[in-house]
Amino acid sequence: MNIRSNNETEINKLVEIWYEGSLIAHDFIDRNYWKSKQSEMEEKYLPMSETYVVSNEKDIVGFLSMMDNYMAALFIDVKHQGSGYGKGLLDFIKSQRENIQLNVYKKNNNAVDFYLKNGFVIIEETLDEQTSEEEFLMEWKKG
Repeated sequence: MNIRSNNETEINKLVEIWYEGSLIAHDFIDRNYWKSKQSEMEEKYLPMSETYVVSNEKDIVGFLSMMDNYMAALFIDVKHQGSGYGKGLLDFIKSQRENIQLNVYKKNNNAVDFYLKNGFVIIEETLDEQTSEEEFLMEWKKG
């Protein structure tokens, strides 16, 4: 497992991982919503984030994007989920931060469970105004 900062040339691959992962993890949201967000991810969100990629011997298999202490994205290629890459990225960023916050859809049980297992706690329940879906604001603190 290799973790490093992303290169601009890899943004298309990251958008592809994000899009495919979003369709599966968020199947309770209309797929056209995710399709409509692809160019924003490519042109706005990824370029302005501090983004790290994780790769196996050959390919990028996932990424994590931070905005200061807010984790804006953690996505692993659907073919590589359950192989420890998400935990690897999470442990990597935890070693660099004192605290991390993130939002996760309440219906995304796998992600909620993953973050709870990795030391995050739910601090607030909110509503994502763009999708009208309930979210959890979660937080991890060092120590």
